[in-house]
Amino acid sequence: MKRRIAAILAALLLLVAARPSAGADVTLEPGEGSVAIAVRGDTVATYVYNDPVVRRPFFANVKAPGGDPVTRPHPPTRDDGPADHADMHPGIWLAFGDISGFDFWRNKAAVAHAGVSFDERRPDTFTVENRYVAGDRTVCRETARHTVVPRPDGYLIACDSTFRADDAAFAFGDQEEMGLGVRLAAPLAVKSGGRLFDGEGRNKEAGVWGKQADWCAADGEVRGRRVGVVVIPDPQNFRRSWFHARDYGLIVANPFGRKAFSGGEASRVVVKKGESLRLRFGVAVCATDKAREIDARGHYAAYLETLKHSPPPAPRFPAPARSPD
Repeated sequence: MKRRIAAILAALLLLVAARPSAGADVTLEPGEGSVAIAVRGDTVATYVYNDPVVRRPFFANVKAPGGDPVTRPHPPTRDDGPADHADMHPGIWLAFGDISGFDFWRNKAAVAHAGVSFDERRPDTFTVENRYVAGDRTVCRETARHTVVPRPDGYLIACDSTFRADDAAFAFGDQEEMGLGVRLAAPLAVKSGGRLFDGEGRNKEAGVWGKQADWCAADGEVRGRRVGVVVIPDPQNFRRSWFHARDYGLIVANPFGRKAFSGGEASRVVVKKGESLRLRFGVAVCATDKAREIDARGHYAAYLETLKHSPPPAPRFPAPARSPD
């Protein structure tokens, strides 16, 4: 009997050790139009939902452990590299150039903040309600849950969005500018000596752009260390993502651009009234010794483990059928 109890306790301890952090090392601090995110006492990013220029929410000024930037500063300055697309590439964002013909990527339509909430039981998680607005029309509604998971060499931002057709049906179109994007800090860009590579072993824009992969990563040397970012779409999204990745320092995971990337039939993902579409992505931020590779595959595996423990979306709306391609 004692051996059996000891075995059960040992199994429970292993289960607890395998679960992602419950958030003891993560602090979320609400501010005016923003949420400051700290990991192990250091502020690593700010989630912004009320910006005077960018008309959609984003994570700004994202840093690796130790304080080295991995995203371009917002607002950008020429001292930190190219300042192009200042109002479209603010850090890490989820945006779409075509939802029912409206452009939320280029700020021609707006994502209106409708509320933010925190759960005392999950100090590593906050939830945001968004309303996608074009003129006086509500195109769709989004519930976005963001979880910050500490890792030995950094942390993971897990983004879980459910888009709902509460008011009327809507459709995601086919463009390069659709999905989760990251504008890299200059040292991570290929043009500044950084590296760009994907889960299939391809490198640089010439190898990575327009290709489907499990993940896409960038890294570079900063102050004698190697810092990096790994962009990871959920394998259970409705379609595998292509990567719109550029040597100047851009990574976008895009499951919508079938024609834009492959020249095939144009994609049109319709969400009928009363239904919803769920999209999940992870962004791992890490730092290591300059002589070592960042552990992109390890971060991919860690994100998959995080997904196993992620709570389900609100069950009010049935998800559309998964596309076979």
